[in-house]
Amino acid sequence: MHSAKRRPRAAPGLPTVREIVHAGAKQFRAARLVFGHGTTNALDEAVYLTLHSLCLPPDDLESHLDTPLTKRQSDGILKLFERRIRERTPAAYLTHEAWLGDFRFYVDERVIVPRSYIAELLREDLAPWLVSPRKIRSALDLCTGSGCLAILLAHSFPRARIDATDIAADALRVARRNVAQYQLKSRISLLKSDLFSGLGEKRYDLIVSNPPYVRAAIMRRLPPEYRREPGIALAGGSDGLAAVRRILAEASRHLNPGGLLVVEVGHNRRQVEKAFPDLAFTWPETSGGDDCVFLLTREQLVR
Repeated sequence: MHSAKRRPRAAPGLPTVREIVHAGAKQFRAARLVFGHGTTNALDEAVYLTLHSLCLPPDDLESHLDTPLTKRQSDGILKLFERRIRERTPAAYLTHEAWLGDFRFYVDERVIVPRSYIAELLREDLAPWLVSPRKIRSALDLCTGSGCLAILLAHSFPRARIDATDIAADALRVARRNVAQYQLKSRISLLKSDLFSGLGEKRYDLIVSNPPYVRAAIMRRLPPEYRREPGIALAGGSDGLAAVRRILAEASRHLNPGGLLVVEVGHNRRQVEKAFPDLAFTWPETSGGDDCVFLLTREQLVR
């Protein structure tokens, strides 16, 4: 008979991966941390920080749960946990990385942590609203931040040249690093621009934007983790629609015939439809619901 395979044991006084993850989650709950920058709960946050510290992929937990940790590994993980609690800094800023699906991006406090429902729609190349993705030859990412959506656009639409704009020079420096990492400098142009103001008469087959849309009243109540992010990338004015109004007023002049506008607005569908009752918005279903992203064609914008 074959002897049963024994699980490795941690050195005396040192935890396994399973034990340190559960200890971290317990500490995060006790500290009343706020999540939403890549994870949504204490356990997932502890898993992410643990795997990052061990230089393991973020989806590679199960096979390592009972792996014993060395003192150096344990100390490194606990140090990350302590910083997360003490500083109330989003985990992405501690690790200098954020993920959208399989795409990894460098981030720091010059940009908001990438999180976008538009990224979900780009996994299917905006089907069924775009029937022929290969016909997209030009695209624009307004408020690009880290450059994440511009990079996803380049992968979804391999024949397209992409312009990516941001009002913040610091954000564009981060975006430049990510564009270079993905070897897309020949296809993505980064431009400093307040929405469309620096684009002249340029027109595109597709425009996407994840603009600032947090209402002023909510900005005043943001928890510490969100106050770590650049306020200019979050604050959307009294009703959250300051940037959205400008985008809707100007987008038709920058879209080619048949072009498509895709804009993320958080959960502000009711406010958007109330402010623009004459526009025939399409609201695709995302993991956040059907009130987060709207689509309009150029022809629907021209009234």
